[in-house]
Amino acid sequence: MKENNDKLLKIFAGLITSEEEARITISQQAEGSDRGEEDSEMEPGGKIIEGVFDGENMIGPDGKQYSVPANYASKSKLVEGDILKLIITARGVFIYKQIGPIERLRQVGVLEKGSDGNFLVSAEGRKWRVLPASVTFFKGNAGDEVVLLIPKTGESQWAAVENIIRKKE
Repeated sequence: MKENNDKLLKIFAGLITSEEEARITISQQAEGSDRGEEDSEMEPGGKIIEGVFDGENMIGPDGKQYSVPANYASKSKLVEGDILKLIITARGVFIYKQIGPIERLRQVGVLEKGSDGNFLVSAEGRKWRVLPASVTFFKGNAGDEVVLLIPKTGESQWAAVENIIRKKE
């Protein structure tokens, strides 16, 4: 986990302003909050956590990992480095929102299935992991062409699937 945090810090060093860094904190809903409509879903006793998406999970400012549902990450096309807000209601319901998408590039590659069952996409001598939920949604198979979304700056292990172009059978 510490390794992930160190890696994320290296990726974002110089990319996150001090204002943005101050915003990535754990905060608690207060009565009479002037934060507006975004927090209207908050109940007394709930809390808000902002963090960075690492490809599978959200890493909070305290280093804790929060599981992001794969279907949400796939549907929202979350990219490693996106800033997320997690609202945890008093009843324990987790609500994620993407609040700070990072700049993205499109990359076209070929879908592979690793010996461990994970999906990878190869492009320009690099490989990125992709969420199985994305591959399943687009009905992808090994050898299909994949349009990826990757961070514009920095190195990433994960990519979001924008689309899959199925090879002719």
